[in-house]
Amino acid sequence: MNPELYLADLETKPSALTGLASALEAGDPFDGLPERIRRVVFLGMGSSRYAAGVAALRLRAAGIDAVAEYASASISSPPAPDTLVVAISATGGSRETLDAVARHRGRSFVLALTNSPGSAITEGADLVVPMAAEEERGGVACRTFQHTLGLLLALRNRLAGPGSAASGPSDPCLDVPGLLRRTAEATADLLDRRNQWLEEAMTLLDGPAGVYTIAPAERLSSAEQSALMFREGPRRASDACETGDWSHVDVYLTKTLDYRAILFPGSRYDDQAMDWIRLRGSTVLTVGGELPGAGASVRYLHDDDPDVALLTETLVAELIAAQWWLAQQA
Repeated sequence: MNPELYLADLETKPSALTGLASALEAGDPFDGLPERIRRVVFLGMGSSRYAAGVAALRLRAAGIDAVAEYASASISSPPAPDTLVVAISATGGSRETLDAVARHRGRSFVLALTNSPGSAITEGADLVVPMAAEEERGGVACRTFQHTLGLLLALRNRLAGPGSAASGPSDPCLDVPGLLRRTAEATADLLDRRNQWLEEAMTLLDGPAGVYTIAPAERLSSAEQSALMFREGPRRASDACETGDWSHVDVYLTKTLDYRAILFPGSRYDDQAMDWIRLRGSTVLTVGGELPGAGASVRYLHDDDPDVALLTETLVAELIAAQWWLAQQA
């Protein structure tokens, strides 16, 4: 793991996203999926599972039986011919995911989503979909996380969009290549203007008790991935929470800690959380929107689009983590 190369990986996000958009325009990577799928089971660990959780929620909202499971679980969904298993591993070598896939190989339809074609996760897979995120030389999953989300949105189109077996008369079909291009613009905007917001954000969040991250259920992966970036790079204490659940599980920390958090707006329960935060004098940075009582806000191009936000907003935590990590190496 290398902080300089990690930062370079972040800076090439816009070009990588544009490349993925072009690849999706050129052809459907999910061509070859079976006609009839009764259940979708996502398997992965870490960033892969975070992205899968959001994808499973969207599929359930479309009326499709879908679940994102810890690949390490000793009990899980049983294999079946009409089950689609989406095994996600950027490196293609996650031990837990390989073990979980082995239970399904030859008994369920296995789709391997990986940034490493020819890796162990592809062996025996019925379909392999490349993440097309290029090599992450910093050793941290950042572009692959973003590309996984984009590809899983495209998979949702395939399974539940117009013309699919599960679609209804009003099911929307998201223009994923267009979304990826808007996300590339939003990402470039944050990168280009970092000298206007990054130092203030770092100062606001630099406390003795770590950084907490809060996001609505529909974008919980943003909080989870952001917290992971603080732990993985600069090795700072950090944990994620869903916005509504925050008032039941994390609010207590504001009573005794120098509580500092990133909040990604968009939940109907934002105000409920901010009421407690204002009452306790805690510190919050909002990303992609403004809320009364926040210490500061980071805005970016297209941040009024929740799909763009899903794919973009973790960059704020990633850049802060990169700078803290670099400072430790100085």
